[in-house]
Amino acid sequence: MTDDNAIPADAGVAGLRVFVTGGASGMGAAAVKDFARHGARVFSFDLNDAAGEEIVKAARAAACGPGSAEYLNCDVSDEASVQAAFAAAAGILGGLDVLIHAAGVAPGAPADQITLSGWEKVFAVNATGTFLANQAAFELMKDTGGRIINFASAAGIIGLPNKAHYSATKGAVLAWTRTVAKEWGRHGITVNCLAPAIETPMYLKTRSLMSEEALAQLDARMASDMPIDGKLGDPDRDLAPVLRFIAGPGSRFMTGQIFAVDGGIVMTR
Repeated sequence: MTDDNAIPADAGVAGLRVFVTGGASGMGAAAVKDFARHGARVFSFDLNDAAGEEIVKAARAAACGPGSAEYLNCDVSDEASVQAAFAAAAGILGGLDVLIHAAGVAPGAPADQITLSGWEKVFAVNATGTFLANQAAFELMKDTGGRIINFASAAGIIGLPNKAHYSATKGAVLAWTRTVAKEWGRHGITVNCLAPAIETPMYLKTRSLMSEEALAQLDARMASDMPIDGKLGDPDRDLAPVLRFIAGPGSRFMTGQIFAVDGGIVMTR
């Protein structure tokens, strides 16, 4: 807890029971820490136990009010793993109010060189993982309502060269989100999607593997395509406040939407 244990004035998520998949790094880790700091009771799920525990340790240190953070191992591509992890977390928290499904992978390869095993792996995590996590969340929310926030990408809207399999999974996430938003709204559940362009360890690793020429081309393209800043956003400054809004009471009449948090790369409704 912080010294004064004071919840920030803009907190609309204090006391909410929140699950975050992919919580050990990147945007998921930012969500775990930010929601705990704003008084939410958070469960983080990931496969990287060491990193996951470190993130929840940091989240606990910064937590305010009823804010808390716990970690459980979970493979989002495995039905039994998702069911067991979500049931255990819901048993501890007494239910679920918000799912932030940030888990995902983003491999790259020219479309003609993607292997079947590579295709199946990225679909297992990104598309099947969304399906399994959302279904498990629905079972916990169907009598009480809640918020489901999935992670898509501009790649699923406009395509992304050398990431055809990744782009296809994000297109699937968008279609799934819009469809279940129509089906589950009658249960008081909103289902929305983020299409973020945020700097993460995964992105920095990709940059480290690029040639100087490729990096220069990438940076020039971002500077041209992104009206705001000309570079990827910061997870704490640019993403977390949007997540809190979608998770909070102000978004109750919004569902099936794509929130492009990307500096203006994609302008879509």
